[in-house]
Amino acid sequence: MADKKHHTCFPSATEDVGHSRRFIENDQTKSPSYKLAYNDRDFMMRDELRPVRLQLELLKPELLQQEHDIRATVVIFGGTRVPEESVARERLAEAENQAKESPESEFHRRQVKAAQRVLAKSRYYEEARKLARQLSEVSHVGMGCDLVVLTGGGPGIMEAANRGAHEAGAKSMGLNIVLPHEQAPNPYITPELCFQFHYFSIRKMHFLMRAHALVAFPGGFGTMDELFETLTLIQTKKIKPLPVLLFGREFWEKVIDFDFLMEEGVIAPDDLNIFQYVETAEEAARIILAHNADKSGNSADAL
Repeated sequence: MADKKHHTCFPSATEDVGHSRRFIENDQTKSPSYKLAYNDRDFMMRDELRPVRLQLELLKPELLQQEHDIRATVVIFGGTRVPEESVARERLAEAENQAKESPESEFHRRQVKAAQRVLAKSRYYEEARKLARQLSEVSHVGMGCDLVVLTGGGPGIMEAANRGAHEAGAKSMGLNIVLPHEQAPNPYITPELCFQFHYFSIRKMHFLMRAHALVAFPGGFGTMDELFETLTLIQTKKIKPLPVLLFGREFWEKVIDFDFLMEEGVIAPDDLNIFQYVETAEEAARIILAHNADKSGNSADAL
């Protein structure tokens, strides 16, 4: 975080931390109670301090985005297990070799089928990469809107989107979450805009706080979670409408039968207008740029 000049007559928090270390050591100053509260890690980790940590987790990314002048984002979600084609082919070959070594194993047969389906979906990696690159290039030629690519920061489709923005020479963001298993941000996120969260709820808020569009590629639980969160917020008018693009009609219609939900009366017919299907990066980019042109009054003819 960039240092800001201290403009008050009071000492800064950093200065007071330094002052607090210049003390005469005795039983009183060695006591944990003597530590400055905001500089006491054990105190900050107490269960009772959860509301403070929630606020800090909301505030830190917000301040950094302000400093980087991030005004509008395009959120891109998708499966962490959908890699680029070359990687998908290697994984399929590995699964096939394991199946040959254990021809009686139903588990390995299922693994081969899953690897074949992932390979078929690897085209979405390139589409996400292309979409992010196109949007990032346009946002740098005076569209009047910062279409900064924002992902969950992980591998797969998210990596592809950050990669496309990186190839365009543009900033992109990643919002990672602390998980029990090993995970790390993908290498294409702008380092100064790579964040780590403890709370899913605060992370979700940051996904949508500046969102001008959301693009959901095929994915699993995490992708479904973020998608339905957004659909619900638009349906209930908790956020203003924005383009929600489901990439790959065949996948989404098989996974979610929206028409069935309407026929059962659990969603309204108008709720089907909250989202739309797209098949190519060019189609998605046109919809997003047209929406932002309508908001800003600029032309959307860049693509």
